[in-house]
Amino acid sequence: MSNRSNVLPVAGEWAEGSLEAGRTDAGKHSTQVGPVSFEDTSIAFSAQSNAKLRKTYWLFALMNKGWLVNLGTFFIKLALRLHLPIKSLIKHTIFEQFCGGESIRDSEPTIRHLHDAHVGTILDYSVEGEDDEKSFDETTLEIMRTIERANESADIPFTVFKITGLASTELLEAVQLGNSLDKDQKAQFDRVLKRVDSLCRRAFERNVRIFIDAEESWIQDTIDTLAYAMMDRFNHEKPIVYNTYQMYRWESLDRLNRDLQEAHAKGYFLGVKLVRGAYLEKERLRSHEEEYQDPIQATKEDTDRDFNLAIDFCLENRDVVSFCLGTHNEYSCQYCVQKMQALGIDHNDQHIYFAQLLGMSDNISYNLATAGYNVAKYVPYGPVETVMPYLFRRAEENKSIAGQSSREYMLVRDELKRRKGCEK
Repeated sequence: MSNRSNVLPVAGEWAEGSLEAGRTDAGKHSTQVGPVSFEDTSIAFSAQSNAKLRKTYWLFALMNKGWLVNLGTFFIKLALRLHLPIKSLIKHTIFEQFCGGESIRDSEPTIRHLHDAHVGTILDYSVEGEDDEKSFDETTLEIMRTIERANESADIPFTVFKITGLASTELLEAVQLGNSLDKDQKAQFDRVLKRVDSLCRRAFERNVRIFIDAEESWIQDTIDTLAYAMMDRFNHEKPIVYNTYQMYRWESLDRLNRDLQEAHAKGYFLGVKLVRGAYLEKERLRSHEEEYQDPIQATKEDTDRDFNLAIDFCLENRDVVSFCLGTHNEYSCQYCVQKMQALGIDHNDQHIYFAQLLGMSDNISYNLATAGYNVAKYVPYGPVETVMPYLFRRAEENKSIAGQSSREYMLVRDELKRRKGCEK
């Protein structure tokens, strides 16, 4: 592919609209064939001591009680607002389960533990709610540090950032709507372009792959346009920049196909991260209130269908597409494994990764890694107070008895029973 550069349009001119040289050796230790079992808890929790496993069991048992999660979330928010001394309690419970630490340095033990299990790390600076130029610049510098850390070893195969960590939602929405920006807004957006370019350029210079996370639909077109411009700038030799596709949006499969055609036309590699989506309630509520077409699939079955069709699409276009499955869905992971086997694709093909969040779905991550597949964990980090929005989302999505925490709870319970039986 030719190595051509593309000049980003200036603020206000946006039209509507985030592995050739992989550096991780994760998964190269195994030649296991056949379906991967996600029921083997001895592998899933091999890195956890009995004490740590009991603590995990206790935490997910609490998360199974929706009323308790709601009550706890309310009082934690109130305590933080009143500056009550609860940081230690948070840090040694939910923060410890789902975060690597308050800094990259704090996260090093987690990186090592994951490495020992042949699982990579994706350092995710999860500070949210900042909304001023100084904070945006500080966030840019911190993400730059994750790129430099990833460059130091094969333990960190990807880095990641959110555009809303570098720009205000209001500005991104104004750009997406095609509003005429005033002088100050144009200057702000020019700084956004420079921040995004500086991160992707540093990733390119350090040979580090970088995800651009997906966000709400009313700013996603702006994010997509930025991501495509960065791919056209830095993905001509290998996939460096990855855009994120939320398959709970009914248009995502068509968008993926259109983006492949664009990549073909301009001669760059398409980096793809597939997720189901994280803003369902917010998206449905806004579309109803503002009376526009709901961007979300009619049913979960529709989302699951399109997610798996997107897996097919990416596997069939591996000459141009490199992709990561960001999912806790066991069926989709198994589906991808079986399709890879049917197509004769190596387990450790560097175009294909699986990723889950730290503290969740260890049965998927560790069993896939043991079977020889490329796996990484998102490891969020940041000051306790500022990562609370992230932690509240984890608690919310885990609380339902029919949801994730019930599955996690049962797996941990089964492993504790297995270990107790082995002691007899």
